[in-house]
Amino acid sequence: MEEKIEEAILAKKLSPGSKLPSEQELCNQFGVSRTAVREALRTLSGRGLVTSVKGTGVFVNNPSADTVTNPMHMYLHLRYEKTHVLDVIHARQMIEPPIAAAAALNHTEEDAVKLKRDLDDLINCGDEHTELSHLDMMFHLDIARASENPIVPLIIDPIHRLMPKIKSDVYGAVKDAKASAVEWHTKILNAILQRDPRAAREAMEQHLRIAEEHIRTTYATK
Repeated sequence: MEEKIEEAILAKKLSPGSKLPSEQELCNQFGVSRTAVREALRTLSGRGLVTSVKGTGVFVNNPSADTVTNPMHMYLHLRYEKTHVLDVIHARQMIEPPIAAAAALNHTEEDAVKLKRDLDDLINCGDEHTELSHLDMMFHLDIARASENPIVPLIIDPIHRLMPKIKSDVYGAVKDAKASAVEWHTKILNAILQRDPRAAREAMEQHLRIAEEHIRTTYATK
């Protein structure tokens, strides 16, 4: 029955904020037991489609980016092993250069301000690896947002959320990792601000090639 309810939500027959029928009504409608209804509602809740409010009922959630990205992040996180570090960077190499090119063409002044702040924060950050990793990936996520395609951040965010542990290890193992990040973030940002998609793509490609070298050094991956 959860498939039927999901179909109704996706078809917008059940709008965000609307209340689902009572458990008894769902039992009667689908010809199932209360146990089956409760299990279906737990499944839908776990997927972020509905929320149960004690004493009030079950309501259709308003869609959000987290509704989409959290399940994918959870899947990638649970499947992630150190042997997959190259898979992660190779995925980024396929996806992020054209995103940088799109950001060069489409970014707004607000996007430019965010990207400049991201770079300044990275430059001024100390040597705390976790913070460096967070600031590093925020720059890349803000480039995805600067593409002005709302689907792009949804695609890249779950991959980026795997990166802090990897980047933290890299910052700990590669002496010039921060200097390299600052250098290439600066080149990428300059190309974006100059609205030069070719230069932005090429700078991102080189940045991620160096990132792969750092990962290979860190994890001794051949």
